[in-house]
Amino acid sequence: MSRRSGILEFAVLGLLREAPMHGYELRKRLNTSLGVFRAFSYGTLYPCLKTLVANGWLIEEPGSALEDALAASLAGRRAKIVYRLTPAGKDHFEELLSHTGPDSWEDEHFAARFAFFGQTEREVRMRVLEGRRSRLEERLEKMRASLARTRERLDDYTLELQRHGMESVEREVRWLNELIESERAGRDQRSGPDTPAPHDNDSGETGGLPRHGGSTRPDPSDDTAK
Repeated sequence: MSRRSGILEFAVLGLLREAPMHGYELRKRLNTSLGVFRAFSYGTLYPCLKTLVANGWLIEEPGSALEDALAASLAGRRAKIVYRLTPAGKDHFEELLSHTGPDSWEDEHFAARFAFFGQTEREVRMRVLEGRRSRLEERLEKMRASLARTRERLDDYTLELQRHGMESVEREVRWLNELIESERAGRDQRSGPDTPAPHDNDSGETGGLPRHGGSTRPDPSDDTAK
């Protein structure tokens, strides 16, 4: 299985953990909610769904008349099949959520993993965030070294492009630092003996997102931030 198809299977299982969906609904959610899948076709999605069904992680069910009418209006054809996560599929997805290896730090996979952090345990979130930060710090060091070696040979526009790339990586590192500190602060707050327990998220762990007010966080799926 290729890395790209593995990410797609992970995302499909995660979305169907929230609710059963038609294929067209899945494609819409993948396009709009997960930027890493902004450009992919039904020809990519449906083989993935068939594989997940064959593995016993999804089942196909007939849709309701109302759902079929909605599918006809949005997709231009009747979509009679609804995909539902099986208990085995839920177990498999939760197993995938627990993985914290190098693949989870890479650009595309990190974006998909981050989209499901609300369903991920705190310690796993921390390991993924710290791994991602480490990977970007290594990338930033190489970019700086390369720029130092080639600066005098670059024209102004190429030099500016190099600087822009470095600034994008630096911005994501700062964002990751904020997330990691927020996760740590939430964990310390939960462990304090005199501190009321804050609101829990779906994973049973306190959410770790920092409060930014009006500031903008980088999109983990944005190529300019890689």
